[in-house]
Amino acid sequence: MPDPCQPLASPLSVDQMSGEQAPGPKEQEWAGPEALCPGWLEDEVPDGEVPEDSGDPDSATHAYELLQRALCQEGLPPTLDRSAEPRTGFGPLDMTVCILGSPTAFLPVLLEGGTRCPGAMVLCLSPSWAKRVPSETSPGAWSLLLSRGVSFQAGGHSTLETFVPPRRANYVTGTFVAGGTEGGWVGELARDLDCPTGGSVPLARRLEDPLVTRWVLATRASLPVPPTLAFVLGSGGPLPAEPVAPGVKVVRLEDPQGQESLVKEEVGTFLGGTAMQPYSQVVVRPAGWRWRGTGTRSTHGKEEGAAVAQAVSARLRGLREEDTVLLEALVPTARLPVPPPRSPAPRLPVALRICTLVCRSWGDRPQLCQVACGVGRAEAPVRHGATLPQGLDSSLQQWGVVATSQRQALATRLRVASEAAMAALLAAEAELSPQQRGGARAHTDLLGVDFLLACVDDALELVALSTNSQRCLETCLLADAMGRAVGEPHGDLPRLLAEALLHRAQCHLVEGKDILLIGAGGVSKSFVWEAARNYGLRIHLVESDPEHFAAGLVETFLPYDSREHRRDEEHAERVTELLRSRGLRPHACLSYWDDCVVLAALVCQRLGLPGNSPAAVRVAKQKSRTHQHLQRCRGGRPPPSTFAVPCRRLRSHGDVERAAGTVPFPAVAKLEFGAGGVGVRLVETPGQCHAHAARLWRDLRDDADHPGIGLGWGNAMLLMEYVPGTEHDVDLVVFQGRLLGAWVSDNGPTRLPAFLETAACLPSCLPPDRCAQLVRAAFQCCLACGLRDGVFNVELKLGPAGPRLLEINPRMGGFYLRDWIREVYGPDLLLAAVLVALGLPPVLPARPVPRTHLAGVMCLGSEHGGVLGGSGVGGGLETLLGLQERGLVRLNRLFEEPGGAGEYEEPCLSVACQGGTRAEACLRLLGLCQALGIDSPRYPVEHFLSHFK
Repeated sequence: MPDPCQPLASPLSVDQMSGEQAPGPKEQEWAGPEALCPGWLEDEVPDGEVPEDSGDPDSATHAYELLQRALCQEGLPPTLDRSAEPRTGFGPLDMTVCILGSPTAFLPVLLEGGTRCPGAMVLCLSPSWAKRVPSETSPGAWSLLLSRGVSFQAGGHSTLETFVPPRRANYVTGTFVAGGTEGGWVGELARDLDCPTGGSVPLARRLEDPLVTRWVLATRASLPVPPTLAFVLGSGGPLPAEPVAPGVKVVRLEDPQGQESLVKEEVGTFLGGTAMQPYSQVVVRPAGWRWRGTGTRSTHGKEEGAAVAQAVSARLRGLREEDTVLLEALVPTARLPVPPPRSPAPRLPVALRICTLVCRSWGDRPQLCQVACGVGRAEAPVRHGATLPQGLDSSLQQWGVVATSQRQALATRLRVASEAAMAALLAAEAELSPQQRGGARAHTDLLGVDFLLACVDDALELVALSTNSQRCLETCLLADAMGRAVGEPHGDLPRLLAEALLHRAQCHLVEGKDILLIGAGGVSKSFVWEAARNYGLRIHLVESDPEHFAAGLVETFLPYDSREHRRDEEHAERVTELLRSRGLRPHACLSYWDDCVVLAALVCQRLGLPGNSPAAVRVAKQKSRTHQHLQRCRGGRPPPSTFAVPCRRLRSHGDVERAAGTVPFPAVAKLEFGAGGVGVRLVETPGQCHAHAARLWRDLRDDADHPGIGLGWGNAMLLMEYVPGTEHDVDLVVFQGRLLGAWVSDNGPTRLPAFLETAACLPSCLPPDRCAQLVRAAFQCCLACGLRDGVFNVELKLGPAGPRLLEINPRMGGFYLRDWIREVYGPDLLLAAVLVALGLPPVLPARPVPRTHLAGVMCLGSEHGGVLGGSGVGGGLETLLGLQERGLVRLNRLFEEPGGAGEYEEPCLSVACQGGTRAEACLRLLGLCQALGIDSPRYPVEHFLSHFK
């Protein structure tokens, strides 16, 4: 994420690009204007064969032949025809991503998706292969049912299949052609669907309209665009009533025939304005989606005012309401100093176009997928599909950007600019009516943005030229295929796009599902209710507190007192009876509240729902039992026993004496079923252990003494060997014994002797091999305990000899972890937990890359009560909330009021800052804590953060 306090792009001086002497004014030549016209992006029709080119009435035969040729070129086997053997058995939990139209445009994505989720990606080549039926869930919308399609499997295998009954699409996209008629079969099939739709003909038309997109990019993304004067008729279609944008002027005409004087005046003002000062030439052209591919334009010198006005007037004579006449500056590619040529032959002026492809990724956030550059002669426009693409880094080197750091800086600016462009266009789309978008569920999920590297005031600047719905996709996929042909490793593009499409299909798949949730938790779990609403889940909540605030936020509230968890077998039977009496038949059951994980497993068992066995959850829930079980697991390389720590259960002072003979000191004494770190203490002698146990057994006897920390299971303790090293959380997603995702975070030094958490950071500071050790140890421990399905949080120490287990939490990580993982990596642990509980493998990033760094500190009531209680500018919770609204901090409220006191105290608030690097995030956080008084000699935040190196 870019820093909201910093400008989008800081200028890079041309002089910084090379050690060569900058050319003088006479040598400072611009690349030829014809190639650099912003309109060059709208001047080509998609090349190659398309299904509509054949004489086949529904195009299926010809499209199928194209698919076979494309598979052959990739070295893959031909499609296996099994259409005579209908496929059956597709149910409401089967995922279907449907691609409509061209068999080649999305082929790499289909192949990658077939590897990730075999059979889920289906290519529809003909309108006769699908039908629209009225939606059962969304009045006025339609469901798309597939009776035939080409499905893709692992290893590049494809199969032509018929589906009986027809297969319901969970996500639909395709080759939406802006120049096609509204009745084109791809656009017609995808119109007004009840599932997410990655585009539409109306949205493609908006993207292909340079005036609309330039206005959005200039106003909402603050991106430079070519100086543009646009003449429109009447309302101007999708533009606002009074469009105002930097670099874009719109003139509305009632009748172009009688307004020659106005046209002449506006043209003269534009040509003589300050925006045109750096440029010497302009282009006049008609624009809008109808004009894509015509190449109709004329080029003029800036000083030829009369000729320019005449050319504009000539174009206006045929103007229709959806069209525009553009007068725009010819922005030349930056001409940078380059080393002397190897031969005396004259250099020919060339032009560069930078093509970016952005997708709507996890959490609806834009993500740059790939960049490809086109280079060509200046006197002939560089068109998509007319030149072989090349990489950004080599293009910049060719252009004279010598320093690696400068090329990296430009690449970063390009990523920020392209993602900002998509965010702006998505925000503008959200304001459109369903009819304007082509359906309530239609959104742009793949976006191409073309840029020019210009030189403005001796600094390099990225100028946004236009957007498109598919041409950048084809260019970037071509670049990826070219790399593979010369032995380059597979690029990330097909994987990123397949993951985005499959993820959106899974989000739709969970809509309307009935989820039984055991235990509501406190304010720290408030995110669950908003997330459930956003995902369309119907939550049926079993909760011990009949007055819980979540009662009004769920589909069904089932008050039932299960706090005495030693009777969970009885509770499970009562809960299932409660469900039967209400006629509830949930699709899944789970719990993220530590106290209720065993009860949830028992209920799953009784209802026949997917989940871990109660025995496995009991082993993980009871800390001493976890370690003692692992110590007996001696198979494997290394065996799980490697990660176990010597420990003994304490239920009496006699147990303390016996444990002291087997567990070396210093040791750690804590609650057997505890949560939140309450009651954990470092003890250096048996006497200290006796004293701590006496206090704890006196103060914490049942759940009423300190709710939510596991006292419903009793107050037994354990004594375990103290493990030196750094402390880490590993959050895992496991499905049927397979590891699907893992995230490692670091904890700062705990406040001894109570082991209170002080600080944390994500991603981990550790090198990849050390992170891999932690993930492997956590995964092996979960499997050894019998945990094969779910989202688990594992706490470990990492010392010189490797990882050692502290404890397994057989539920989603608490505190800030779900929020942080979403922000840094994208995936949502809550959605993953729901999918696993439904019996579905979540689609997660195969190669997760952090998009930001987070560092945070915990606040305590005892240390920060006064600070957090303050108000106004300069301190207090109100100040923090204001900073959060501006995106400058992330707050995670753990309790409404500070929990516990003294050695039983729990953190009440997590305050975090983010940055492009870990050092930047820590520096911001430290400055914030010092300004607000969170940092103090008694609570040295700088010391806590110093461990993150």
